Amino acid sequence: MTDTLLPADLAGVESPLAQGGFAFLHAPTTHALLAPCGLADWDGFAASWNRLGLDRYMADGGRYRRRRHATYTVSADGIERKKHQPHYQSRDYNELNGGIERWFRPVEAAIGTHPALIAVLRLMRRLVTDLTPPDRRPDAWHVEIHQFRIEARAEQPGEPTPEGLHRDGVDWVLVLMVQRENVASGETTIHDLHRRPVGHFTLTEPLDAALVDDNRVYHGVTAVRPLDPARPAWRDVLVVTFRHQ
Repeated sequence: MTDTLLPADLAGVESPLAQGGFAFLHAPTTHALLAPCGLADWDGFAASWNRLGLDRYMADGGRYRRRRHATYTVSADGIERKKHQPHYQSRDYNELNGGIERWFRPVEAAIGTHPALIAVLRLMRRLVTDLTPPDRRPDAWHVEIHQFRIEARAEQPGEPTPEGLHRDGVDWVLVLMVQRENVASGETTIHDLHRRPVGHFTLTEPLDAALVDDNRVYHGVTAVRPLDPARPAWRDVLVVTFRHQ
């Protein structure tokens, strides 16, 4: 399937990304962009966040993050999942948890080919291809996807970005809201390369999205806390990164 998005459809996303290095999309806009790319069964996709594994690599000692991970090759020829491999970031980009290979549970097979995920990858390939100058545009992108659940308790707030304000060491980043349950805060902040603030917003609704040019800006997210300490509280997001092979 090829998408039917026209340049006019993408202008509202590509223009702020090109000008300021980031874009915030409200859910209706994201849905309108993903629908021509094959978006379907969002509820079934979102339910898979109930089946993540504990992240045991947290150097801060926290046990508030659950995740799964997968890698892909994405090109004009299609989307191909790679053999499961570790996630690695140098300490230049992640001073807290970087410098080691981190093996997480793989994204479930059915979720790895789910139409909602494939729609996201199709849309992202179109966007990053449009925004990358032809002389720097790879034939194929190395793509990583991360399913994150950040749990919050009264005695331990959840940290969506425990490494603080950071870059990921890739080219492009998408953060897609899946669900928020009984949490407050979780504000995304964007800073330029001099670490001066240039934007802030909060992903609140399913399909709210943030897109980031990782070569041009830093990003971070404030801690989440339970609104009602007596009930479970969590923040679920899908993070997708594209970088040169």
